[in-house]
Amino acid sequence: MLDVLGLDTVTDVVYREMLAHPDDGVTGLCRRTGLSESAVHTALDRLSEMALIRPASGDAQRLHAVRPHLAMEILLARKQAEVAAQQQQLEESRAAAVRLISEFAGDDPEASRDDVEHLRGLDNIRDHLAAMNRTVESELMTFAPGGPQTPDNMRNSRPLTQELLGRGVAIRTIYLDSIRNDPATVAHAEWLTSVGVQVRAVPTLPNRMIIADRRVAVMATDSDDTADGAIVIRTPGVLATLCALFETTWQTAEPFSAPVQAPAEDALTPQQHEALRLLAQGATDETIAKRLGVSTRTARRISTGLMAHLDARSRFQAGVHAVQRGLFDT
Repeated sequence: MLDVLGLDTVTDVVYREMLAHPDDGVTGLCRRTGLSESAVHTALDRLSEMALIRPASGDAQRLHAVRPHLAMEILLARKQAEVAAQQQQLEESRAAAVRLISEFAGDDPEASRDDVEHLRGLDNIRDHLAAMNRTVESELMTFAPGGPQTPDNMRNSRPLTQELLGRGVAIRTIYLDSIRNDPATVAHAEWLTSVGVQVRAVPTLPNRMIIADRRVAVMATDSDDTADGAIVIRTPGVLATLCALFETTWQTAEPFSAPVQAPAEDALTPQQHEALRLLAQGATDETIAKRLGVSTRTARRISTGLMAHLDARSRFQAGVHAVQRGLFDT
């Protein structure tokens, strides 16, 4: 009956008998359930792992079954943590699938050479983007990970942005939330908004990507080293997937011009929320730093703060405690 919450039939039976007959030991449980002693011990081990039984107060030899309402909270919290992790894995799998398709599309002998093109090195990437920007007609959509932008990039991008807007090109850009901590990048994002660019921010982005007119996309081949190379994609099916990924991310992103609301008591900021998901999956501080676009030192401070805030001794436990407090959407 409780198998959907991770409690198999035998363990469920043993737990119910312990509730009904709290003074029974292993012998009594065997007699009432008709199970072997080995089966009862296995069920007790499982119940202990799930925190549904514990040594009785004042008598370490006797086991106490936690009351049903608390047991259900524990089981539901575990299930919610699993669902939250699965949702995050699904999002990451979708982004990984896009990267994999992009990385190996050029190796497909069936693919048209006009559909996929590899660019090696930063100079070739810049040359291609310059040519693409001259031909874009109506829409430019961009993922801009990496956190704060460099002064040169921001300064050099302004004339191009104004030229594109002057031609009637609609521009949407998604940055990382971490740029809010860099005054220069904040000023640049505010300038973009003032001239007509739509700017939003999210805790993490899968890769650097630019889509022009929904007909061509340029994506970094290595999300950790975006200057190493890029792939140009014109394959309709892959482009449809990339556009869908952008739109999904756009819908969940916060407008950069909107004031940042202070989180309610015991709530998390979007950045902390994403860091917690990564913590629950066992990610290192270095991985969290890359995903959030912050320094490793900042990522370590975020992780330490979350662990303390949630009174957790492990990264997985932090995720479980967050679910119990209703901090994860499921």
